[in-house]
Amino acid sequence: MRAFFEEMFFTPKWYHYPVILLLLPLSILYGFVMSVRRVVTSKKSFDIPIISVGNLIVGGSGKTPFVIALASQFEDVFIISRGYGRKSRGLVEVSTRGEIAVDVMQSGDEPMLMAESLPKASVIVSEEREQAITLAKEKGAKCIILDDAFNRVEIEKFEIVLEPRNIYNYLPFPAGAFREFWFNKKYADIVAKEGESFVREVDFENLRSKMILVTAISNPSRLDKYLPDGIVHKVYLEDHAYFDEAMLEKLLSEYGAQSLLVTQKDVVKMQGFKLPISQMKLKLEVKESIFMKVEEYIKGYPQ
Repeated sequence: MRAFFEEMFFTPKWYHYPVILLLLPLSILYGFVMSVRRVVTSKKSFDIPIISVGNLIVGGSGKTPFVIALASQFEDVFIISRGYGRKSRGLVEVSTRGEIAVDVMQSGDEPMLMAESLPKASVIVSEEREQAITLAKEKGAKCIILDDAFNRVEIEKFEIVLEPRNIYNYLPFPAGAFREFWFNKKYADIVAKEGESFVREVDFENLRSKMILVTAISNPSRLDKYLPDGIVHKVYLEDHAYFDEAMLEKLLSEYGAQSLLVTQKDVVKMQGFKLPISQMKLKLEVKESIFMKVEEYIKGYPQ
């Protein structure tokens, strides 16, 4: 069922359209409510430059590598994330200026990847973004990056919206993958289009001749165009799911594979596994003009 809806959201086929038509009234109502909310909600200022990196669709569009690329440009930056998929609750300080304080169960996979990738930044996870912003200010943040916060309309911030290529279904949830009407991107300060404002670069580490692709990301079929030769089986788990080492070891034996091919987001949840790992490393090359606009915003922010 999950695969059916993911396909309907991102690459719908003829057999999806009866379901799409059935859900269309709910989609229009949902999109209307989200648009009204965006217009009528008053924004709160926290007297610190806040940059939001978000998107309009559910699932992945490159937010995590974009946040990593952006945060690496600045000093004393704090990243605040919701921490989807973590086993903890409340506010958790994942890292302070590169020193990691918790494990991936407490942080969630994406915040841990950001913490490991950014030795000069600090990472906080919290359901209550305002509480995390207050703590970041107390700890000396000079700017804050909110991960996946375009829909947090109550916070005054500089908005960057990522727009992936090859979108085939522009309807709001539940008939499509959009969290709002697609044209609400007009509220962003920057619309960063894949292929124009940023491009993906994929490198591999420790490739083997026979591998099993194992991943827990949204819309995993988007990896297909990057996959090397030698994939003998694919295992798709729900986004942010954790892995069972014994199950993965059994799969390696069953398919005669020499290693597991995983993304960086997945490998942070395999720390301590005694299994052969091959890694798919995604990096974004972001246009310098994006960084310059953000720097102008930070420098021009009232002190």
